[in-house]
Order: sequence, then structure tokens, then C-alpha cells
Amino acid sequence: MSHNYAIGIDYGTQSGRAVLVDLSNGREIADHVTPYPHGVIDERLPGSGRPLGHDWALQHPDDYLEVLRRSVPAVLRDAGIPPEEVIGLGIDFTACTMLPIDAQGVPLCLTPQWRDHPHGWVKLWKHHAAQDEADRLNAIAAARGEKFLPRYGGKISSEWMIAKVWQILNEAPEVYEATDRFTEATDWVISQLTGTLIRNSCTAGYKAIWHKREGYPSRDFFAALDPRLADLTATKLRGDIAPLGTKAGELTPEMAALTGLRAGTAVAVGNVDAHAAVPAVGVVSEGKLVMAMGTSICHMLLGAEEVEVEGMCGVVEDGIIPGYLGYEAGQSAVGDIFEWFVEEGVPAYVKEAAAQEGVDVHQWLTEQASRYRPGQTGLVALDWWNGNRSVLVDTNLSGVIVGYSLQTKPEEVYRALLEATAFGTRTIIDAFHGSGVPVREVYACGGLPQKNRLLMQIYADVTNREIKVADSKQTPAVGAAMFGAVAAGSAKGGYDNVVEAAKAMARVREETFKPIPENVAVYERLYAEYRALHDYFGRGANDVMKRLRTLKDEASR
Repeated sequence: MSHNYAIGIDYGTQSGRAVLVDLSNGREIADHVTPYPHGVIDERLPGSGRPLGHDWALQHPDDYLEVLRRSVPAVLRDAGIPPEEVIGLGIDFTACTMLPIDAQGVPLCLTPQWRDHPHGWVKLWKHHAAQDEADRLNAIAAARGEKFLPRYGGKISSEWMIAKVWQILNEAPEVYEATDRFTEATDWVISQLTGTLIRNSCTAGYKAIWHKREGYPSRDFFAALDPRLADLTATKLRGDIAPLGTKAGELTPEMAALTGLRAGTAVAVGNVDAHAAVPAVGVVSEGKLVMAMGTSICHMLLGAEEVEVEGMCGVVEDGIIPGYLGYEAGQSAVGDIFEWFVEEGVPAYVKEAAAQEGVDVHQWLTEQASRYRPGQTGLVALDWWNGNRSVLVDTNLSGVIVGYSLQTKPEEVYRALLEATAFGTRTIIDAFHGSGVPVREVYACGGLPQKNRLLMQIYADVTNREIKVADSKQTPAVGAAMFGAVAAGSAKGGYDNVVEAAKAMARVREETFKPIPENVAVYERLYAEYRALHDYFGRGANDVMKRLRTLKDEASR
């Protein structure tokens, strides 16, 4: 097995990255990142310049193929590995990132008829313009007593498949009619690699209200939403749904020529980025929470029983690791909040000071913020700059900072924002733990844990739990490679299941972040203030955030 490799491709919000992994030990031989040429499309459509509405977030499907064109050949070239030694390929994706395709599998936005129509494009996970549909869906499901609703913490998100499909139907019925199928981007890319469209059980379960034993909600439910949706699952969501680790097919000759890989290479069914990271840090049993930390955070936890947890994004049988109930929760913005502050909220002198010291602004602010003790800034913030995913499931909420004075410095605000995201994670952990899904250990992976030691120490102090950090900087891609190895199977030099792959390939750092007792005590007091604000603004006592949003929308028309 020393000469067998797999490639994992992680499709993120701003870029895609490929990693070539040694199957004997999980060592990353080469990696390459391809920034999406079109990035996140949230203001105007490419080409026509047609303006988009508030809370829109689209992408260009060819950007995903560009990752295959550039990053896969790059890792083969950099590693000097012959294509025949790569036995498997797996991918993961942000979700729900969905798109409408025609009967030939072509995204509508790539056709002349629909390229200038916003609803013909890929809707990125953080497209929140379907909140009205989500609200109506939740109200109807609750009134009908739909038993699927508790599996999703009592609310279906506007980020997910059904709300986005319904928005298309409501606002552009002609696009809905022209669509042969709505599909997750991860499944569409797999279809391009193999020539076959297969839906994966992870996104179907977490993002499209599908259940392993019961299937989709009933036709009657969809008809209650809108009679035009009655046959949605039998028509535009039709298709086989395959469990994680399944071989979706083999690389076509056309894609072999594009990527430089061998035709016939095993390709795994698609996966979700955060979920792929779980086996890559060695978590294959219950009680261990994995935080995939980047622009947002996805929290994954394995359990033995299905229970209701407020605001969870879903509980899906075999949704993360076969044999367990996979629980998911999340925060809609984390790294995005820090990036917003650096780009929009700091004075010129901060950028000048960082430049003089030869560091980026994040590093400069972190260094300054680390000089403060917990509570010393006098600030507390709510982390809702992009709405709240868990536990309130409301994208119409917005950010708050309390405690400003004329002496408040940028680094104090930066530290308050770091702390706010930690409080958001603490709220999620408390919801799981209090509902009977224990959280005994915490693992962190993604872009943030290895970049910001202060952030991770704050998370350890706020949660009062030791945090273990993934050794890889590309953990989801490594997990995707594991599933690629499982798709190949042991007969081809891979593995027969992801548990075996994780035992051989998963790696975490020896250094961990342990809670500091004196910090924990202060953060308990600050967290109480956070929760008071959380409940006041988030549970209906004061809906000022929503009233302000309404005024903004009215003034923008």
C-alpha cells in the first residue's frame, strides 16, 4: 500500500483544493488551491451585470470544473506520482449548494436561454433569500404535525434545498418548469466525473429532508406547501440515493484527459465538506464533537440514539459515519465576521501598523487582543452577522456589540468578535449536552485553528473543554480522499470502510488547548450576558433586527 494514493478535492466557498494522500499513513504528498474565477456572486450576474437582491449568493458551475483542470494535474505534477498509483478520488462540498440542470445535465446558467436569469445559477449555501419560503414551510409542517420536523431541531433552514426550490417556483416558475432536476453541486460534479448522476445520502438527509427509512416527506405535505410542488420528489428530486463510501462510478476518458488521472479510477459519491472532516481527525465513535472552522463553523457529533435537539441542522442515520446517528449544527458566520471587521471596520492606522511590522491585519489585531484578559474589553457581542443557524435557525437576525465607549480600540472589538463566536459554539454544545447527546471531547479542523492560537484558547476557556486540533490544514480534502480509497476497496489497495481508513490515515496534533480555570470563571459571567442578549433579541422579546431589515428592504426598492 505504500504506493497507493487517493485524491481528495474540497470545494469551499471561495476556492477548491486538491490533496494527494498516501493511503498507508494519511500523509499529504501534495496540495493545490484554485481560487474560483468568479468567486461568490452576490451583487450582479457575470456578463449581463443584472443586479441581485438582498441575501443572494450565487456561484458559477464552471469554477468547479476549473478546480479539476488546474488542481488535480498540479498535485500529480508536484508529487511526481504516476496516474496509475492513484486508485480513488473523492470530493466534498459546501452544502446546500444547489443548481438547476436540464435533461442533459447542463446547468441552466450555461445555456443561452437562462444565462441572464439569476434563478438559473448555482445557489451557494449562504444564499438566504428563501427565508420567506422557509418560514412558511416550517409553519405548515408544524401545523400538520410533520414528524420530520423534530429531526431538524424544529426548523428547516432557508439555506437548504426545499426552501431554495420553492423560491425558484415562486419567483421564476418558468425556470422551475425548464429544470429537469435540482441537484447538489457535489452530486453534479460527480456526474461530470463519472457520467452518472447519483445523489448522496449525506446532503439528501441533512439538506433535503430525506430519511433512510422513510424517504422524503409525503406528497400531501408538498401539496400543502404548494400544489405545484406535489410531485417534486418524484420528478425534479428523482434519482438513486447512495450512502457515503459508495462507489459512484469510474472516471470517464474525457475527465481522465482533463485531470491527468487514469480512466476507470474509482470515484466516491459526493460528501459535505465538514462531514468529510470527521473521519480525517479520527472520530469514528460517539461523544466527540468536531468543529470544521472556516468562514462558518459546522459542528458534527455522533450519537447512538435519535433525540430532538433545539436548532440542530439535522440528525441522519449513517449521515457521517456508518452505524451512528450523525448530528449537525452550525454557525453561519465565523471567519467571515473577522474578515468583515478587517475589511470594513478598522481605521487606517491599524493597516499601516501591520504593514510596518510585516504582518497581516488579522495577525496584528490578534497580537494586540491577546494582551487583554477575559472581560477587560468591557464588550460582549452576538455572532449573527450572517443570521443564526443554530440554535435559533433564523437568517433574519443580525449582529450586536454592547459596551462601546470613546476609549474602545479596534483590537478590543476584534477580541469581542472572537469571543462571540465561541459563545455561539458554547450554546450549541449546551443544546446537545442538555438534550442527552453527550459532548465529551472536542476536535477542531479547518483554516482557523492553525492560524489563530488566541481564538482556540478562547474556545477552550468558553466551552471549558480541551480542544484537539487536526494535523492537516486540508482536513475535509483528506477525508474526501479516505472515501475515495473506500470507493476503490481493499482489493484495489484501498479500504473496505471508512473506519478502517481512519485508523490508518487520521492524524491530530500532539499539542492541545486546555481551559485555564481563571479564564473559565470570567467567561461563565460573560456567557451569561451573551445568553441574555441571545434570548432577548432571538426569541421574540424584541424583534428590532427584523424591523430594521424590513425598513432596509423598503428603502432599497
